[in-house]
Amino acid sequence: MFKFLFSVCFLILGLSVPAFAKEATAAGNVTAINTVWTLVAAFLVFFMQAGFAMVEAGFTRAKNAANIMMKNLMDFCVGSIVYWLLGFGIMFGADKLGLFGTDGFFLSAGNPSTGSGLWQYAFWMFQVVFAATAATIVSGAMAERTKFIGYLLYSAVISALIYPVVGHWIWGGGWLSGLDFVDFAGSTVVHSVGGWAALAGAIVLGPRYGKYNGRGESKAIPGHNIPLAALGVFILWFGWFGFNPGSTTAGTNLSIATIAVTTNLAAAAGAIAAMITVWFQFGKPDTSMTLNGALAGLVAITAGCASVSPGSAIIIGALAGILVVFAVEFIDKKLKIDDPVGAISVHGVCGAFGTLCVGLFAQSAYGEASGAGAVNGLFFGGGIKPLITQLTGVVSVFFWVFTSAFILFKLIKVTVGLRVSKEEELRGLDIEEHGMESYSGFQIFVTQ
Repeated sequence: MFKFLFSVCFLILGLSVPAFAKEATAAGNVTAINTVWTLVAAFLVFFMQAGFAMVEAGFTRAKNAANIMMKNLMDFCVGSIVYWLLGFGIMFGADKLGLFGTDGFFLSAGNPSTGSGLWQYAFWMFQVVFAATAATIVSGAMAERTKFIGYLLYSAVISALIYPVVGHWIWGGGWLSGLDFVDFAGSTVVHSVGGWAALAGAIVLGPRYGKYNGRGESKAIPGHNIPLAALGVFILWFGWFGFNPGSTTAGTNLSIATIAVTTNLAAAAGAIAAMITVWFQFGKPDTSMTLNGALAGLVAITAGCASVSPGSAIIIGALAGILVVFAVEFIDKKLKIDDPVGAISVHGVCGAFGTLCVGLFAQSAYGEASGAGAVNGLFFGGGIKPLITQLTGVVSVFFWVFTSAFILFKLIKVTVGLRVSKEEELRGLDIEEHGMESYSGFQIFVTQ
């Protein structure tokens, strides 16, 4: 009898080991796929730094191109260090009063020697490129007149504190996430944060010399290289396929396909709508405004990319493309705020608009499949509550970011200085700040 029981137990154990091994292998494969997907998405988002640099350089004057390259390089370098030190912990650490995180600084949870917590390294890599995106948005609105040292200080503070606090509220278990606020990939967390900080910076800086005449009328200051700006938009569009689908942080989540489709359709619709709008308005299909229309569609769909249908994505992108044209005009001519690349309109205004659109167009079937949350918008039977929740988040983030960034820029202004002198601005920041020319030996001869 004992031998019989022993044999049965041995047989069960022998059959179970392969099953356990197979389950362990399957779990390991899922982890590996998710890690690789998240890292590849992070690398795509990192490439967006090049896109922002090209857009900003193309839409501004040649005498400042090297300065723009330096700002887009160094806000990522400075931001990476301070986000490792403080930002990631504030954003994803243990919640304190729904406002900020209190641990996880220095990536302390990961242990390479045991393999414990190594997912955190992949997740951190994905999050740090998002932080860099929020920081670099501001560069365009403050282009051609900002002291380099002042910009470096700003980059450190937004990456260490301003951006992570918003990220904790929405993605880190903070008070807005408890209200079922939906911002899947960052229309508000990333883009509106950058846009509202850009608004504060542009106000504190003031306009470029020659931008407004004595009667307060706006004068166009053309960019020096529209093809370069167009290349930047194509790079950004490409990188957005890491930005939005990558926010699943799971390559095994097949909703990445749906998210890629909604992202692409919104961008296309935004470009078409902006082109048609400006064509009717000024009689020509303006290239720069059309480029910004594509970006407006991308920014607007980022919040709801995992929660809306492809048809709704087209509507959201098209409306954003129309909105950005009027927003640029209003900010430039009515508010008299000088934003050389339209960053406030594209990222701040259209980021807020896209976030609100979740409260209108979200469908639970898409949100459940992607993990974005089972929310129906007003147009799909969800009532007014989701829209109110989205509005609460948009307004709260605006007040936090604009107020903190305004105070920050004022402090920089009275300490190390925020704006270069008139002579430095007229000569160009490449020579004055960096001692070089972007196009050495290149001259433009003007004939009468």
